[in-house]
Amino acid sequence: MHRFLCHFAVFSLISIILVNDVLADDNSEGCETLPSDLHITKEEFDELGRLQRTCSGDVAVNKCEGACNSQVQPSVITPSGFLKECYCCRETFLRERVITLTHCYNPDGQRLTGEKLATLEVKLKEPADCKCYKCGDYSG
Repeated sequence: MHRFLCHFAVFSLISIILVNDVLADDNSEGCETLPSDLHITKEEFDELGRLQRTCSGDVAVNKCEGACNSQVQPSVITPSGFLKECYCCRETFLRERVITLTHCYNPDGQRLTGEKLATLEVKLKEPADCKCYKCGDYSG
């Protein structure tokens, strides 16, 4: 039994070196901040819970998208026999923006044109920059 563990440990070490060497040569992480269009609808209610108006609009926002290098390798230390390192594409921080929704309607579906009711400002948080984080370690 001792002889098997020694061979497995040598195999694990060789695998780790090969996996890390491949990752060093393949710098294909594609996590980036990309523009995206989003349709937003916001309903506004009075103090009694009755719908006052519904406003909507199409807004250009940022999103995080792409692939991050993750790996699975043999391990004699972990109970499963494999060491998993997962990396996910996420925002480094969020930026708050105020956007104006310009299509507002009353509960009957009629377009509102009054100075105060024709538009609605809402706050939106979007990624300002993105990068690869170890899965589960993100605290943004």
